[in-house]
Amino acid sequence: QLLRNLLDNAIKYNYDSPDSFTKAFTRFHGVTPSSVRKEGAMIKSFASLKIKFSLEGGYIMDYKIVDHEAFQVVGKTLKVNTKDGQNFKRIPKFWTECYEEGICARICSDFKAQDLLGICMDFEQEKEQFTYMIAVKGGESYIGKDLTVRTIPAATWAVFTSIGPMPGAIQAVWKRIFQEWFPATGYEHAPGPELEVYPPGDNDAEDYRCEVWIPIVKK
Repeated sequence: QLLRNLLDNAIKYNYDSPDSFTKAFTRFHGVTPSSVRKEGAMIKSFASLKIKFSLEGGYIMDYKIVDHEAFQVVGKTLKVNTKDGQNFKRIPKFWTECYEEGICARICSDFKAQDLLGICMDFEQEKEQFTYMIAVKGGESYIGKDLTVRTIPAATWAVFTSIGPMPGAIQAVWKRIFQEWFPATGYEHAPGPELEVYPPGDNDAEDYRCEVWIPIVKK
């Protein structure tokens, strides 16, 4: 199957053979096609160029493709409206509220988690709203009433790295994913939640690193 895929790609992109395609792919991305498929290695994507009065786009976006089984999360939820970009204001405020109320520290401690998750789910396009959840992995045995337990279904994800202070850095990554990355690749958005993964650290720092996980399918 792998050889068949390599041959198809070689023909599609006008290479003489699967071997020449593999060599070119490895020189550009630093990994072989087979390692990307098996291990989810980081590869590069170029957004399409847009010519106006100045040259825009053409930026490199590093991403990796990850298959992940279903897992449970537990945390606090909030209905968020997307009209006029209200979500970009309300979600950072929700994070501030959860930190000040001790919810973030509590769920990390109670469920022995390090990474905090920001989850976009239950999209209601006609109402221009969705549910945003601040959570951690776990909650299988949780029986309380003040937190919500949800299941994140198994999916194939495109994983992008954000570098910089919150919330500006990750909001910029979100915009580039939909404005640049999807149009430039052979993927489309799959049904299901979208994830933000926040490791411990100073999220106001210029070098703070976190991730955006988008469920995808091939076109």
